[in-house]
Amino acid sequence: MTVLPDDGLSLAAEFPDATHEQWQALVSGVLRKSGKEVSGTAAEAALSTALEDGLTTRPLYTAHDAAADPGYPGFAPFVRGGRPQGGAAGGWGVRQRHAGADPAGVNEALLADLENGVTSVWLAVGGSGLPVSGIARALDGVYLDLAPVALDAGAEYADAARELLRLHAERGITGEQARGTLGADPLGHEARTGQELDAAPAAELAARCVRDHPGVRALTVDALPYHEAGASAAEELGASLATGLAYLRQLTDAGLSVQDACAQLEFRYAATADQFLTIAKLRAARRLWARVAEVCGAAGDGAQRQHAVTSPVMMTRRDPWVNMLRGTIACMAAGVGGADAVTVLPFDDALGLPDAFARRIARNTSTILIEESHLARVIDPAGGSWYVERLTDELAHAAWEFFQEIERAGGQGAALRSGLVRERIAATWAERSKRLAERREPITGVSEFPHLAEKPVVREPAPAAPAGGLPRVRRDEAYEALRARSDAHLAESGARPKVFIAALGPAAAHTARATFAANLFQAGGIEPVHDPVSVDAATAAGAFAASGATVACLCSSDALYAEQAAEVAAALKAAGARRVLLAGRPGDHQDVDEYVFAGCDAVAVLSSLLDRMGVA
Repeated sequence: MTVLPDDGLSLAAEFPDATHEQWQALVSGVLRKSGKEVSGTAAEAALSTALEDGLTTRPLYTAHDAAADPGYPGFAPFVRGGRPQGGAAGGWGVRQRHAGADPAGVNEALLADLENGVTSVWLAVGGSGLPVSGIARALDGVYLDLAPVALDAGAEYADAARELLRLHAERGITGEQARGTLGADPLGHEARTGQELDAAPAAELAARCVRDHPGVRALTVDALPYHEAGASAAEELGASLATGLAYLRQLTDAGLSVQDACAQLEFRYAATADQFLTIAKLRAARRLWARVAEVCGAAGDGAQRQHAVTSPVMMTRRDPWVNMLRGTIACMAAGVGGADAVTVLPFDDALGLPDAFARRIARNTSTILIEESHLARVIDPAGGSWYVERLTDELAHAAWEFFQEIERAGGQGAALRSGLVRERIAATWAERSKRLAERREPITGVSEFPHLAEKPVVREPAPAAPAGGLPRVRRDEAYEALRARSDAHLAESGARPKVFIAALGPAAAHTARATFAANLFQAGGIEPVHDPVSVDAATAAGAFAASGATVACLCSSDALYAEQAAEVAAALKAAGARRVLLAGRPGDHQDVDEYVFAGCDAVAVLSSLLDRMGVA
């Protein structure tokens, strides 16, 4: 390596350091041009973004925003990863989920995945899915010492675990050769179904693993039931901490040491397309669990093993191809955040059982990020970012507050049975649903840029998921209901409900609002019929009459609205329009019945329109 001499030349020597106040003054100037008279901290606040859990993302972070020391990779509090080489360094495990009910079909898909990059298997067992008796057939030809199996068997966890351990013994895999996760999660099952499970078999399995299979973990702390019910990041973390602590109590009461009990847990979290929040969530989870382990007497032994799963809540049924992009961002965030294993749900997961192409894309997502994007070559890629470090710290504090609330209520089991967890998550989801309805949280391909002519993607139905406990929500559910109404109307009548777009004036005056309106209406399955040229009220009325629509929407500039809106609206109603809308902020325009604008409740508007159009 050549060392260059220090010639005392600094490229920034003649440029004085800018102060925070100077930056705020520049921001104020820009905002002033857009009509906002704010200055100082108010100007900075105007560019801030409110997150859930009372958190806020500011537009600028500096060294003054540095959080608590995150420590070193592989050492408590494990913020920077549970291993000395860091969380992402060396690559994360690629874990594919298989939820089919046919053992032979699962085996075929499973072997194809393992031959093409998957390193471990997540096997859904029990209920209407793969029977416990079919585990051996499903794992036929799988080298269990090379490809660990993570079970997800719900109420049948004890039988499924014994069957998997029997297979290990039958194939001569003993001691530390055996790896994987038996998936016992009584509290997770209760959250899913509302049914309490006996936790004694879980403690027995843990003791057996400590004694005979040190490479196998008996219990899974699954936070997905809370995430899928609409929980925020802090609520997901708080519920997982309370669940993990409940299991520690059960295992130590059964005779295990705190260190052995900690080593028997694997934590499962959702990774979303909000990459920074996902990175911070995984880092905060390790920090929080390290604190729990420390208080319980296992200081230095609280390295949390994490399995991250791309969020089912963010997966859409319409335009499912966009799910590939969501999954890629979430996978990147999970890897950068330090997850030990990552499951990328196939893009068609919300439609049924994924096909071979979808599974291929899912597993290759991790492979490309590791092998081609080289994300795994860096120890803690997000470390040192003032924003990520501050977000990690703030999220950890918010999650700890919810964890303490659950503990004050008697622990996770009591909080589930009392309704505390359900009510808290329901309130969070209600607030988020408002943002989704108002499109302040856009969903590409659903609430933004929908494609009505899209050919449906059809898949074989997946086995029914457990129900009876916390609800399962999806970001697209309100819009999916609207689109389903439109589809039914199309099947019954041969045409979708239509809205006539009355574009007034030149293209420069109407294009922006006409595009906005068409995008909005299509999100509800309403087909926009564009008026090619609106010269005057009579022309607009004639075009409307020929369009086959029963509702019209005026689109133009505020200046032209003042001149023409009332006259054109009256002409449209005379031509048979049952309702006339206007794209723009509410005003006082005669014969205009409703206004649509950025931030309006799109779901309510679209639902009302479908009602008025007679769409059942």
